Amino acid sequence: MRKVREVLRLKFECGRTHAEIAASTVIGETTVGDYLKRARACGLTWEEARPLSDAEVEARLFRYGGRNEPPSRVPIDFAWVHRELSKPAVTLQTLWVEYRDGAMGQAPLRAYEYSRFCALYARWKKKLSVVMRQVHRAGEKVFIDYSGRKPHIVDPQTGEIHEVELFVAVLGASNYTYAEATRTQKLADFVGSTIRAFEYFGGVPEVVVPDQLRSAVSGPDRYEPDINPTYLEMAQHYGVTVIPARPRKPRDKAKVEGGVLIAQRWILAALRNRTFFSLGELNAAIGELLERLNTRPFQKLEGCRRSAFQTLDKPALRPLPAHRYRIAKWKKARANIDYCVDYDHRLYSVPYALMGEEVEIRATATTIEVLHRNERVASHARSYGPKGTAIICDEHRPRQHRDYGKWPPERVVAWAESIGIQVGEFARRVMEQRTHPETGYRTCLGVIRLADKYGRARVNAACARALSIGSPTCKSVTAILKNGLDRAPQVEPATRAPIAHEHIRGARYFDTEDESDLGRNDSEVGRDEAVRDGRRRCARCSRRHRRNHCPLTK
Repeated sequence: MRKVREVLRLKFECGRTHAEIAASTVIGETTVGDYLKRARACGLTWEEARPLSDAEVEARLFRYGGRNEPPSRVPIDFAWVHRELSKPAVTLQTLWVEYRDGAMGQAPLRAYEYSRFCALYARWKKKLSVVMRQVHRAGEKVFIDYSGRKPHIVDPQTGEIHEVELFVAVLGASNYTYAEATRTQKLADFVGSTIRAFEYFGGVPEVVVPDQLRSAVSGPDRYEPDINPTYLEMAQHYGVTVIPARPRKPRDKAKVEGGVLIAQRWILAALRNRTFFSLGELNAAIGELLERLNTRPFQKLEGCRRSAFQTLDKPALRPLPAHRYRIAKWKKARANIDYCVDYDHRLYSVPYALMGEEVEIRATATTIEVLHRNERVASHARSYGPKGTAIICDEHRPRQHRDYGKWPPERVVAWAESIGIQVGEFARRVMEQRTHPETGYRTCLGVIRLADKYGRARVNAACARALSIGSPTCKSVTAILKNGLDRAPQVEPATRAPIAHEHIRGARYFDTEDESDLGRNDSEVGRDEAVRDGRRRCARCSRRHRRNHCPLTK
């Protein structure tokens, strides 16, 4: 940086020689003489230069460009370059050619060459991504992520290699690290790893910062992500707040990004030549290396992760709850017309008033809870019976469903008698005729319900008429009421005298046995009947038939 003002001050205010000024400002005597020569050429005195800034003094002394001053260049519209690069098949070389062609008509200005064009754009682009240094308070945040590089275990029976996941959690203030291997990144494994990280730390921080993986965030969003209900319930159990990092913004969780990198170098790299046949063996080895990592001294700071944790984070962490969180799965469902919801192909009842309403199911290994508008409306012991098993509580049924099938026949008859004596007799007759009383319940209930539409008196009269005609059915009573026959007087059927006529044979004619036939065998009786009818045995067909009626002559 030029020291023009200091040279002028030492010369004109202090009266120092060129050698003394050069020694004081650590520049050459030739440069001191050049500065003073330029000041005399432009008529700048110290009194004029005193109130000016360094930039203004330099502008006065060096405004006349020399032969080494670079020529003027056509300015670059870096915003245009950045915007065009986002389009398909557009490169920096293509944009430089367009910039150079546009600068041809702006003489005497010249265009930048391609290398300088790229360098200036790269310098401008760095200013777009300004990095904010985050200051983490003790016990405030824990950052969670999975490693892109995965360990593996070997199936001892088949020799097949299975990749597993490496879970990493890092506390913000002390960089204290926890790591373990899990089979998947699914909800059960993710929640379990988070709980074990809290237990490893021996306390609970204020905020959990995970990535926006599906196990933590059911609806990813940059501004308002939807937390997975199970993970949110776990956070509420431990009293922590879940603030997911923004999508594709790894700097939001830079602590764990660095922790993952360190875990890959100091844990996975150390295990690269070892073979593990179970997840337990792998986690035991990871635990040993994790202790070495947390006790390894810092390079630029005093102490290690363990000592920093003991000093900073551990006193600020909140205590763990008395009971460990039991993982539960959540599912949205709609109550069917049978006031039941389906979970894992088993049915569980809810109050019948919620039929058709949308509810939430919270399922644990032992319990099924149903919530409506965040209020629990039903709770059942989880069923592991055959698929289609229904668990129904009587208090969830409507009254008519609770009573159906449990009434004795006497209760149905008593209810019918409260409508009318003939209705009670009708119900009694129905119960006596049915093989099982329950088959007559619907008939009796249907007749009793007719009283709401036609009145008790008419139903009682209709039942009396149905009994008189010998048709104690609900259809008969309904037809009588619809046609108004219950109001018509009953006509007793008239008794008829037997009719005597010579063409009426009577019942005796059709008797199969005659008193004269008693004591004789069937062949004798049949022969006499054939003789009476004029039938003889035919010589052609050997059958008995009337004369000239042989089937062979037809």
